[in-house]
Amino acid sequence: MSYRVPESGTSLPEKEGPEEFSGPGPIPPAIRTRDDIRFINVPAGYRQIYEVPEYRFSDIRNDDIVIDIGANVGAFCIRAAYYSASVYAVEPITYEILRKNIRLNRVSVTVFDCALGSGDVEGICWDDVNRNMQTVSLKTIIGMVGGCDFLKCDCEGAEWLIDPHDLGAVRRIEMELHLPPVGGPPNPRLLDYIGRNYEFQIDHMPSQAPLGLFGYLHATRES
Repeated sequence: MSYRVPESGTSLPEKEGPEEFSGPGPIPPAIRTRDDIRFINVPAGYRQIYEVPEYRFSDIRNDDIVIDIGANVGAFCIRAAYYSASVYAVEPITYEILRKNIRLNRVSVTVFDCALGSGDVEGICWDDVNRNMQTVSLKTIIGMVGGCDFLKCDCEGAEWLIDPHDLGAVRRIEMELHLPPVGGPPNPRLLDYIGRNYEFQIDHMPSQAPLGLFGYLHATRES
């Protein structure tokens, strides 16, 4: 599957943004993807995701408020910033590299060092990195940024903690769905809400998919 890009070309549209990456010492080497997004090439104790072809985002509008929960090092939010002027990334583990990648690509994305959850202190884990931190609800995140039109969510099972009513103003959802042992059992209230209010499709993963990954939800709120 390829990225959805404007018909007029094979790369993302141009967008003004902050200055090039700057910081102490030499600029680190960068990995350049096929659609010309750059990521700093530094070792870390976790996977750094550079491409996310499983997500659909060509219908992001310029005035959309986009929230990327589980942003990793920026594969989705950096690309989303070429479509929307208001992109927010939520990332509890890889946020330092994420901020550097945002500057490197000269896009405007606001990063929040937090994790989606029930509001309790929880252990957040990504590969070999663990961090205990206060989690926040989707309602809190939406309140922090002033709304949400487009929600991308990849948070290793915490998606089932979303209160369905917090999706009330969300037009589009792109969400990775997990099953035990990665996350808890699916939340029937969330699935029922999406089923009643959205046109949706779930791309199921083949049997060789990573343990606990059920599929990818693509949902558009019915008019």
